[in-house]
Amino acid sequence: MRELLLVTITGPDRPGLTAMITEILSGHHIPVLDIGQAVIHNHLNLGMLIEVPSSSESSDVVKDLLFRAHTLNLQLAFTPVSEAEYSYWVNEQGKERHLLSLLGRNITAEHLGRVTETVSAHGLNIDTISRLSGRVPLENGKDVKRTKACVEFSLRGEVLDEAGFREELLAITDSLGIDIAFQVDNIFRRNRRLVVFDMDSTVITSEVIDELALEAGVGPKVAAITERAMRGELDFSESLRERVSLLEGLPESVLEKVADRLQLTEGAEPLFSKLHNLGFKTAILSGGFTYFGRYLQKKLNVDYVYANELEIENGKLTGKVLGQVVDGKRKAELLEHIATKENIRLEQTIAVGDGANDLPMLAKAGLGIAFRAKPIVRESARQAISTLGLDAILYLMGFRDRDSV
Repeated sequence: MRELLLVTITGPDRPGLTAMITEILSGHHIPVLDIGQAVIHNHLNLGMLIEVPSSSESSDVVKDLLFRAHTLNLQLAFTPVSEAEYSYWVNEQGKERHLLSLLGRNITAEHLGRVTETVSAHGLNIDTISRLSGRVPLENGKDVKRTKACVEFSLRGEVLDEAGFREELLAITDSLGIDIAFQVDNIFRRNRRLVVFDMDSTVITSEVIDELALEAGVGPKVAAITERAMRGELDFSESLRERVSLLEGLPESVLEKVADRLQLTEGAEPLFSKLHNLGFKTAILSGGFTYFGRYLQKKLNVDYVYANELEIENGKLTGKVLGQVVDGKRKAELLEHIATKENIRLEQTIAVGDGANDLPMLAKAGLGIAFRAKPIVRESARQAISTLGLDAILYLMGFRDRDSV
C-alpha cells in the first residue's frame, strides 16, 4: 500500500541543499506531489509531499534522508498524510483565492497579530506569507520617514461576510495607522496594463485651483469650496465654475509661476518611471486644468492627459472654463475610452484618486485605490493607501522592491 509523507526540512541554508535531498528521492524513484521552500535570514524551510509506492519501503527512504540531513546539520520531520486529506487538497484547486497586503512605514507584531486574528475569525486560512518590501537596515529602523514595509498574505477559503470583514480591517487601519488591501487573486491582478491618476492631491501634493486663488487674493474662499467639493458635499461642476469665476482677471503668467512650485507626491517619480519602463499606459484624468496636466505629462512621461481648459483672453483668465467639465462621471467615461482605444479590458485597469469626484472611476477600474483620500472616498473605495507614497501602488500589483527595471 502506498504511503503519503509530508517531509519538512529546516536548518541553515547553503547552495545545493535541495539538490542533495532530491537526489536521494530520485534514487528511490519517489514521486514528489508538492513542494514549497522559503529562506528567512539564511534559514531554510523546505517542505515536500512525497508518495512512497507500495513496491518501496518508506523506512529505507526515511533512513537515507535522516542520514543526509545529519551530515548537513538539518532537522527533518515526517508527517503521514491520508489519501482523503490529499484528495481534499486536490479539490481545492481552482477555487477563489485572495491576497491581503499589509502596508506601513514599519510592521510590528501587533499589526500582524490583529490582522491574522481577523483573518482566522472569518474562516480564512493563510497559505503563504511574503515580504514584498526590501530589508530595512537596523540604523534606519526608527526613521519612519525613510522606511516602507509590505507583507502579502495568500488566503484560502470563502469569505461569507465580505462587508463585515472589510469593516473590521478598516477599524484596524484606523486604530494602528497602517493600510490593508484585500483583493481577489486572479489573472488580471498580475496583468494590469493601464493606470489612471487624479492630479491634484494625488500626483501632486496641492490643489492647483487653491494655489491660483492665493495669487488672485481669494485663497481662503476658494479653498473652503474645494474642500467641500472633495468631500462630496457640493456638485463638482458647479463648484468648479464658482471657483474659476473668482479667478477672473488673473494674469496668464501666473500659471507658469504656480507650475514651478508644484511638489510631486512622495513616490510619484519612481512609480511613473517603473510603469513606463514596464510598458504600462498611464493617464492623468483631472478636474484641474490642462496647463498643469501638460506640465506633468512632460515631467513624468504620461501617455494621456484630460483636464479642464481655462479660457484666456488678452493674457488674462476670463473666469470661465471651456468645453465639457471633467467631473466624476467624465473621468469614468475617459477611463473606459482610453481602455477601449488601447484594447485593454477594464479588469486590467487601475484608477487612483483622493476626492469624491474620483469615486466613479475608482468603481469602474479593475483596481480602484483611494490615495491619501477624504474619509468618504476612503470608506467607499475597495482599496486605500494613506501611510506610504504613491509607489506603494506597486505592492498591490504584486511587485517587490527588488524588481527593478
